[in-house]
Amino acid sequence: MFKPSDLFDLGQTEHMAIFEDCEFAWDVLKKIKAYVAANARPELRNKCEGRAWIGEQVLIGEGTVIEDGVMIKGPAIIGRNCQIRHNAYIREDVIIGDNCVVGNSSEVKNSIFFNYAQAPHFNYIGDSVLGYKAHIGAGVKISNLKLFNDKVVIEFEGQKIDTGLRKFGAMMGDRSEVGCNAVLSPGTVIGRDSLVYANVTWRGVLPPNMIAKNRAAQEIVARRPSVG
Repeated sequence: MFKPSDLFDLGQTEHMAIFEDCEFAWDVLKKIKAYVAANARPELRNKCEGRAWIGEQVLIGEGTVIEDGVMIKGPAIIGRNCQIRHNAYIREDVIIGDNCVVGNSSEVKNSIFFNYAQAPHFNYIGDSVLGYKAHIGAGVKISNLKLFNDKVVIEFEGQKIDTGLRKFGAMMGDRSEVGCNAVLSPGTVIGRDSLVYANVTWRGVLPPNMIAKNRAAQEIVARRPSVG
């Protein structure tokens, strides 16, 4: 389930070519910098609402709205009809498709958004790919660097795959969802149509059409009358 076509509808990005020769989906992370450098150019067809800071090597498509306080450092390629909301920070080497959302105070670096992907509120997305219609809830963080600073290894069905990557956040398959305030640890792979519930810290592989949720039960007790 780790090939690009296993996770993503490659027809839902204008940048399908970047996935050529990628044995594993995460191999694309090593190619983003060179691809963006070769294809980004100073071309702004967007609308600004307020004041934004946009770097020199940034391409933005028609119909995209850039709100007040946004910083797009670039180089970056941003598609058509996107919403880049208040105080979003788009750093180096980012590819964003059409009809995407990068929301309030969200930060993105070295990542790809397929069409209709959304990171709407207070998110961090580093060294990751969000598939077609993938969505992360408010406060979701995608961690891209292990505490011990060694390379990321994928473990699945008793096998270990060395990605060769020191920085690797998440591969989120098409239509996958992550609930509010969840954390995706380095090397996360989420299959198509799978869900990670709110407040879950998830590490590893979640196959397609699955749900990851906490087991902890909530307790309800009687409220004691206040004294005095």
